[in-house]
Order: sequence, then structure tokens, then C-alpha cells
Amino acid sequence: MVMAGSALANTCDMVIENGRMLSAELLEAATADIEFRDGTFRVACTDRAIGLLDLVREVQARAALPADLPKVLDARDEYQAPNQFFPNGCHIAEVEIDPENGVVTVARHTAVDDVGTVINPMIVHGQLHGGLAQGIGQVLREHAICDRHSGHIMTASLMDYAMPRPAYMPDFNVGFHPVPSPANPLGAKGCGEGGITCALPALSSAVGDALARAAVPAHIELPITSEKLWWALRGQ
Repeated sequence: MVMAGSALANTCDMVIENGRMLSAELLEAATADIEFRDGTFRVACTDRAIGLLDLVREVQARAALPADLPKVLDARDEYQAPNQFFPNGCHIAEVEIDPENGVVTVARHTAVDDVGTVINPMIVHGQLHGGLAQGIGQVLREHAICDRHSGHIMTASLMDYAMPRPAYMPDFNVGFHPVPSPANPLGAKGCGEGGITCALPALSSAVGDALARAAVPAHIELPITSEKLWWALRGQ
């Protein structure tokens, strides 16, 4: 969205400007008096107007146009971002650990992210939910295990590699605090990495806090599996 979206927005503006100049010629008005809204070019404060597709047909049908006018509405633009403004946010995770078997349950996860202008809320929610699921998997379950002697991957299929399933997911509470980026015309920032970037420290810290409250002085490498927690809770 930052790069391709900005290039698309700029190009659309150029198409509209070409349309304003061409519709001004056809409607016998000054370019400055032409407004574009809802797919229609209109002379301001009048009922004289022409639709976008009708304008294209009229331009194509004309044998000649004044030399200072564009011949088509087509436009082309190249966008280069002068700099980047990165997303940021705050994530809070709450976990529960069963002391009998070391199983971790993610009870709640609340996130507020600044991804700049939110173009499509459904897609952005989906990206954040997917990132949170990746974070839960990386912190609590997913582990690539190699045979110490042969070097072969022992978790070579989803029968052995423990990816998180829907049953392990809490109801994510995701909100936005959009601060538009000044570096691109849409004000967009990235959002694909936000979920997993914040989920890793939030979940790891929540498990560490739970162990500290239970006076368990354990340092556990990721992933924090139930087996590791079971041993840690028993002082090993």
C-alpha cells in the first residue's frame, strides 16, 4: 500500500487531471471550473456534465484535439518514497499456566496499532490476527528439531511440527490509533509485521511474569513448550 498504493493514487490523480482538461474542451468551459466526483466531470454550479466513460468515447471519436491537450486520459507515474515511517503499537497478553501439566492458555490478547491510514479495516485486522497466530506458534509450540547424529529434520511435516490451531487462539481485541505517515500521499504505514513483532515479547513476558509470581526462577528458550514448563515447575 505504501509503494504501489501511492503510485496508483498519483496516477489516478493524473488521469483525473487529463479528464478535467478534455472535459473542459468538450463542455466549453475553463479547466479550473471542472469538478470530478463519483465518476462524472461537471462544470461547477451547473448541470453541464459528462461521465468518465462517455468522455473516453468522445475523445476517441474526435479526429483532432488542440495541441495543448492530452490525446487520451491514460497516465503513467513512478513513485519513490523519500523515507519511511514505521508502524508501532502496544500489545498486552494474558496467559494462564496449568501447574499440573505445564499447558499454557492464552486467555486474552489486546492490541492497539498505529499503521497509519487504515485503507481496508478487514484486511488489516486479518493481517494482525495472522501475525498474532504466528507469534503464539513461535513462542509456545513451533520447534524445528534435528537429529543430533544425522542432522535430519525430525519435525518435517505438520504431523510433527506443532503449528497453532484455532482452538489455541483467544478472541483477539484489536484496535487502531492511526497517525498518517507524512512520507506518502495515502498516509499508509506497514502492518503485516506488527502482529508477530509484538506478540513475541508480549507472550514471552507474560509467561515469565507468571513463573515469577509462582517463584519459579527459570530461563526457558523458545519455544516455551508444556514439557519445558512442566520441568521448570518442578525445579529442574
